[in-house]
Parts: sequence; C-alpha cells; structure tokens
Amino acid sequence: MIRRISPAETLHLRSTVLWGNRPLADCGLATDAVENGFHLGCFEDDRLVSIGTFIPENYKEKGDGGFRLRAMATDPAYTGRGFGAELIKFAINELRSVHASYIWCNARTVAVGFYSRLGFEVISEEFEIPGVGPHFDMFSQIAEK
Repeated sequence: MIRRISPAETLHLRSTVLWGNRPLADCGLATDAVENGFHLGCFEDDRLVSIGTFIPENYKEKGDGGFRLRAMATDPAYTGRGFGAELIKFAINELRSVHASYIWCNARTVAVGFYSRLGFEVISEEFEIPGVGPHFDMFSQIAEK
C-alpha cells in the first residue's frame, strides 16, 4: 500500500539506507515542508519499506512545471521486489493530477538502471556529492509537450 506520510516518517530509512546511520535529527531536508511538496511511503503489511520526497522544483534546462524526487530509499531487505517502482509510478500519477510537466532527480550511479527501467533518462555527466557518492541527474517527462 502506498500513501502520503509525514517528513518524520521518512527519517529512519533516510538514515539507515542513504546516510550511513546519521542521527535522525540530522536526516531532515530543508525542503521537507515546502508548499505543494509531499512524501510517499510504501508499506508491506504495517512496515514502511520504501520512501520518496517530491517537491516542486524546476530543472535548469527543462522549463516550468518540474518536480524533484529527493531521498528515495528502500529497506535493503525489500530491494528488488518492486516496492520502489510502485512508489515512483504512484508518484507520477499524483504529479499528473497537479499538472506537473516532468520529474527529475539526482540519482546515485548505482540506481541509474532502476530509474532507466521506469522511463527516466540521464541528462548530466556523472558528478560527486561529497560524503554521499557519484550521481547523475535523471529526467522523465510526465505531461505531453
């Protein structure tokens, strides 16, 4: 089941999956409360197994109507079982309902295949996020041009 969740509900997976068990108090994002942004969680029974944060933010060369995916994470015990993909598909339907034009993200290099299978394309050279690792910017058109 996928539903909207609070920023606080994202912190555990952000810490354990993305940021090397950083204290939960350090796992919030400045954009967590941005207007029209939202957080999604995918649940297996009552366990939160995948998360993503979606905020209105345009990509420099793609025009208006953009949403950025941030802090996507899936519990390693549930990786490869489709939970992350279902969360992204659900999010894209949500974004269509608010007339978003596209979605983009900074994808970890190891996740490029995951996003590519969901229709995202690489739109940058590889770059390093200090303390996190190598990434690419990725993009997927939502609305018809």
